[in-house]
Amino acid sequence: MQSFSIPENFALAQQLQRAGRLREAEALYRQILVAHPKHADALHYLGVLSYQMGRPDLAAELINQAIALNPKNSAAHSNLGGVYRLLGRLDQAIASHCEALRLDPYLPEIHNNLGNALKDRGRLPEAIAAYRQAIQLKPDCAGFHQNLGIALFENGDTDEAIGAFRQAIAFKADWVEAHNNLGAALSKASKFDEALAAYRRALELKPDCAEVHINLGQALTKTGRADEAIVVLHRALELRPDSAETFYNLAQTLQFLNQLEKSVDAYNHALELKPDYVEAHNALGNALVDQGRLSGAVAAYRLAFELKPSYPDAKFNYAVVLLLYGQFEEGLPLYEARWELAGVTKRSFSKPLWNGGCIREKRILIHSEQGLGDSIQFSRYAALAAALGGEVIVECRNELVKLFRSAKGVREVVRAGDPLPPFDLHAPMLSLPLILQTRRESIPDEIPYLFADPILRENWATRLDNDRSRLKVGLVWAGSPQNQRTKARDVLPKMLAPILRVEDINFLSLQLGATTEQLQQVTGATAIIDQTNHIQDFADTAALMMNLDLIISVDTAVAHLAGALGRPVWTLLPFVPDWRWGLEIETTPWYPTMRLFRQPVLGDWDSVIQRVADELKLLVKSRNP
Repeated sequence: MQSFSIPENFALAQQLQRAGRLREAEALYRQILVAHPKHADALHYLGVLSYQMGRPDLAAELINQAIALNPKNSAAHSNLGGVYRLLGRLDQAIASHCEALRLDPYLPEIHNNLGNALKDRGRLPEAIAAYRQAIQLKPDCAGFHQNLGIALFENGDTDEAIGAFRQAIAFKADWVEAHNNLGAALSKASKFDEALAAYRRALELKPDCAEVHINLGQALTKTGRADEAIVVLHRALELRPDSAETFYNLAQTLQFLNQLEKSVDAYNHALELKPDYVEAHNALGNALVDQGRLSGAVAAYRLAFELKPSYPDAKFNYAVVLLLYGQFEEGLPLYEARWELAGVTKRSFSKPLWNGGCIREKRILIHSEQGLGDSIQFSRYAALAAALGGEVIVECRNELVKLFRSAKGVREVVRAGDPLPPFDLHAPMLSLPLILQTRRESIPDEIPYLFADPILRENWATRLDNDRSRLKVGLVWAGSPQNQRTKARDVLPKMLAPILRVEDINFLSLQLGATTEQLQQVTGATAIIDQTNHIQDFADTAALMMNLDLIISVDTAVAHLAGALGRPVWTLLPFVPDWRWGLEIETTPWYPTMRLFRQPVLGDWDSVIQRVADELKLLVKSRNP
C-alpha cells in the first residue's frame, strides 16, 4: 500500500485551493489533520478555506488553533484579522494585524489589511497612515492607492483623495471602481466637469454599472443638467429596478425640477423597496412640504427620526413644520438639532451657554447665526436680556454693526471675526426664543427695536425728492442667491408690471446686487429711482426706509428690517413660507406694521402681485380723495 505523504498532499491541497477547487482541497486538509492533528499549516489554510466558503466562525476557530501551535506565523495572524473584520469584531481584527506586523513589519499587505480594519472602526487617521506605509513598501499597487483614497475621502481630505484615486488609475487604467470613486471625489470638490468625465470613463469600461449611472445622474443634477440626469437615472433603473437608492436619486432630481408629484411617487417607490430608508422618509417630507402637504410631511419626518433618533435632518425638518404651525413648545427644543446638521459648526466658548437663569450684572454675548434677516429678527431679544439685568454684547456681520448699535438693550457691538471683549455667558441668536421660553402668544413685539441714525436719515431726505404728493414705495423682488429658498420666494422683475403701473407713486429700488434695468423695461411702468449705489450697509438702508411711505418686499432681510423699524411693509410670501410667518393669516406677531400677501396656490405670484397692485391703488386714493 502506498503511504500517505503529508507534504505532497499538503502541496496538492494548496494547488486545489488556489484553483478554486475548494471541496477537494478541504477533503485533503482534513485527511492531513486526521494523520497529523497538530499540523499548524493545514489548520491555518483550512481556516482560510472556510473563510472562502462563507464560514467565518469556523475559520476563526481553525486559525486560532493554528496560531496556538505556531504563534510566530505572521500570515496566520493577518488572516485571522481578516476573518475578525468580516465578523465585525474590529478590535480583535486590529490586534491580530498589529501582531502580524510585530512579527513581520515589512509585508505591505498586512499594513493594508490593518488599514481596512482601522477604517471600518472609524479610526481614519490611523487607517490613512497604515495605507501610506503599505504604499511605501509597494508603491505600484493600485489597490493600496484606492484604499487610501477611500479613507481620505471619508476623512474629508478630498483633494488628497483625488490624487490617490488618480494614482490607482495610473497603475490600473481599466479599474471601474477607481474611476467611479474619482468621480465622487471630484464632485464633492465641485469639479463637476472632471467628475462627469470620470463617470463617463467608468461607463465606457462597464456600461451596465448601475452605481455609476446613479453617481453620474447626481453630478448632472448638481450642474443644473437635471433633464439629462433623469435619462441617466432611468437607465440605472433599467439595470437595477429593485434599487431603492436609484429611486431616491431620481426623486431628488425630479424635486429639483419642481416635478413634485413625480418626485413623491419616486420616494414612495424607494420606501416600498426599503421601508427603513431613513433618508428617503426625510426627503419625502421635504417634497410634501414643497407641495404644502404639511400633515403628510410631519408623518414622514416623525417616522424618519423614530427609525433613527440620532438623525438630525429629520428632527430639524420636523421642528420647522411644528414652528410653522406655531407649536413653539414642542418645536423650539427640536430646532436645536440644526447644530448637528452637516456643514453647520457650533461655536465653542470657554464661558457657558445661557440657560435662561439669572443674568443680573453679568455680561452676555449674543452672537449672530444664519442669515442677515435672522439676525435682524432675533436681535429683539437683546432688550429682554437687558431687562433681566444683563449687559448685552452683540456679535454680528459687518453689514449690521452700525445698525445694531441702535438696538434696544445693546451695550456693545462686535464685528464677527474681531476679538471678543470679556463676557460671562453666551447665546446663539436663534436659541434665544427657546432660552426665554417664547410661545406664539408671547413673542416680543415691541416695535421699533432698531432705529435709523438721525444724520443718515436727514442725508437720505436731502438725496430723495421731498414731494409729499406722491407715495414713496421701496421695492425688493429677490433674496440672497446663497439662500436655498431663493428660487421659491423670488419674483421675476417682469412680473411686477401691475405694481409698477400704479400711478402717483415714486418707486425706489432697495434691491442690492441687482440691476433695475428689467424694471425700467416694463411697458407703462413708472420710472424707478435707484439710489442703491449710495447704500453702504443696513444702517443706510434703515435711514432710507425712514423716508419712505411703504416697503414692498419678498421674504428678505429688507422685510425684517422694515418691520423692526416699525415701517409699513408688505411682505410677499410663497405658498409654503418660512416657519416664522405661520399659516393663513395676513398679519404676524413678529412685526405689527407688516402685512403678509400669500400665494393662494403653489407658484402663483400673479394673483399676489395683482392684489398688491389693487391695494396700492386704494392707498393712493385714500391719500388723494
